[in-house]
Amino acid sequence: MSGPLEGKVALVAGATRGAGRGIAVELGAAGATVYVTGRSTRAHRSEYDRPETIEDTADLVTAAGGQGIAVPVDHLDPSAVRQLVGRIADEQGRLDVLVNDIWGGEKLFEWDTPVWEHDLDNGLRLLRLAVETHAVTSHCALPLLLRRPGGLVVEVTDGTAEYNRDTYRVNFFYDLAKASVLRMAFALGHEIGPRGATAVALTPGWMRSEIMLEAYGVREENWRDALAREPHFAISETPRFTGRAVAALAADPDVARFNGSSLSSGGLAREYGFTDLDGSRPDAWRYLVEVQDAGKPADVTGYR
Repeated sequence: MSGPLEGKVALVAGATRGAGRGIAVELGAAGATVYVTGRSTRAHRSEYDRPETIEDTADLVTAAGGQGIAVPVDHLDPSAVRQLVGRIADEQGRLDVLVNDIWGGEKLFEWDTPVWEHDLDNGLRLLRLAVETHAVTSHCALPLLLRRPGGLVVEVTDGTAEYNRDTYRVNFFYDLAKASVLRMAFALGHEIGPRGATAVALTPGWMRSEIMLEAYGVREENWRDALAREPHFAISETPRFTGRAVAALAADPDVARFNGSSLSSGGLAREYGFTDLDGSRPDAWRYLVEVQDAGKPADVTGYR
């Protein structure tokens, strides 16, 4: 059986781990050819110095039913991104889905530290990795995506526009980075919408990424053991949940109704009816507002 994205071509920029990997795999499960990029390969690790690689992600895409193609790219290098897009054009002649998921900032921000006390080099590096990379990638890739009507751009961030408007996020640099990506989707919606394409911002909820699981000393198989330390972690979701959100958007012939919007994995699960791998449907951003930020005891009843 062919999937709903059979014949479609996607680029997931920043697909080494976390949401990027989950998105790439679910696009593959829907039948797409997926180019996955990042700086961590089997031959060379980035400064993260972690074991996940783009080749591993590509293998998972192929195993899920798509075609995964790993390409090492530093998205701060416009020439490298142009080469990537040229390769996609030569090999596929089209680009249907662009996912800007480049981040790379986990080791660069300091919690609740004012801008004048935060390490300036790290803060500026975070902004380059989280914002400049997205701008470079869109600049280089959108001409190919716009060759055919119906293209989709997904800007992955942390937090909805509504939540981030009223909530200080971690520190000056982190807050600015995540707000900038939200605004990128809004601006791109104005620029590519009249040209037949759609741009959206998408946030996961509290995601059980490789780094988050490691921080709590658990694996996906026993993630609930972390609830003894952080009961609100019960609302968490796998990276594949966000992947299913992107796959649903990419397969929706009426996706243009969301152009320029800020969306969440939980909200789109209600819209499209998909679930996480365990069959649940966590709605993390509603939970954060109504339970966690409200100072109530952890209780996910009605939220997943």
